[in-house]
Amino acid sequence: MMAGNERFVAGTPLHPRQDVERRHELEAVQRPMAALFGCSDSRLAAEIIFDLGLGDLFVVRNAGQVMAESIAGSLEYAVEVLGVKLIVVLGHDACGAVAAAIGSVEPGAAPLPGNIRTLVQKITPAIYKLPSPRDENGELMVADIDPHEVGRMHLRDTVQELLQSSDIVARAVADGRLAVVGANYRLAEGRAYADIVIGEV
Repeated sequence: MMAGNERFVAGTPLHPRQDVERRHELEAVQRPMAALFGCSDSRLAAEIIFDLGLGDLFVVRNAGQVMAESIAGSLEYAVEVLGVKLIVVLGHDACGAVAAAIGSVEPGAAPLPGNIRTLVQKITPAIYKLPSPRDENGELMVADIDPHEVGRMHLRDTVQELLQSSDIVARAVADGRLAVVGANYRLAEGRAYADIVIGEV
């Protein structure tokens, strides 16, 4: 995956395993090398930024890479049934869900509509885990909150929540059968940087 990301960054992707023969190979079975849980943002399609092909990644996505039962269940399927040895949790800079979370804690902020509120509420705890700037009245100075640091903290929270919410994933890590890597993707650069590694990669 790292080699593929380097090719993508350099502008020399190989676009491997994307032909008719590969489609036929995968008709009856899949054996992905890794599972990836990432943000739904249209600017970081996993197979493109890691220069991979059909059947290489088992991908699960939602806005802000927010943990949910369906996400945990999908990743458990990847580990228990498909036998992946690696889960990558991928966040990124300039994330709209992180920006919405920061905006939602501003005094007097209008409530977010529908299920967007539920999703964003899973990100806001990351804001309060950081040394947030406050004014003389103790109010958060929202304009001075660093979105990059909020996103990074949320990524780490997501990795920990996955391990706490899934006995299957936690047991696979403890048994040495699985590693979980939290990584941050930089949109302009095109590179994914590992931020937290749990287990043997």
